[in-house]
Amino acid sequence: MEFFATAQARLGAEQLQHELTGQRLPELCESIDQVLHWDAALDTGEIYCLWGQFKVNRECTRDGVRFTLPGCPNALAWTVTAAADGTLVHCTINRSEHEPDFIESIEEFVADWAQGLQRL
Repeated sequence: MEFFATAQARLGAEQLQHELTGQRLPELCESIDQVLHWDAALDTGEIYCLWGQFKVNRECTRDGVRFTLPGCPNALAWTVTAAADGTLVHCTINRSEHEPDFIESIEEFVADWAQGLQRL
């Protein structure tokens, strides 16, 4: 499944890569409560979020940043990308269907990202 939101914030790829660091995740997204630890050299760490505690990886992409939760049973990943009309948040899971409560929580997560980006 895919989920999208566009933040009304014109942020370039370099700015996204500079601003969207592991340590800043709770500041950027209200659905992420805490960074438990972060290894800047490996760009990986562990977070506590609305779904529980997960390892998270950060990767710079051509036009932004991608985060993955490799231990997540739904293989949740999200990408924040510079776009012509703002900043795109794109989130995916490896299921074509899921329970409505979980889908609603992902929609909230994506909306929280859009709001956080607009504060930058």
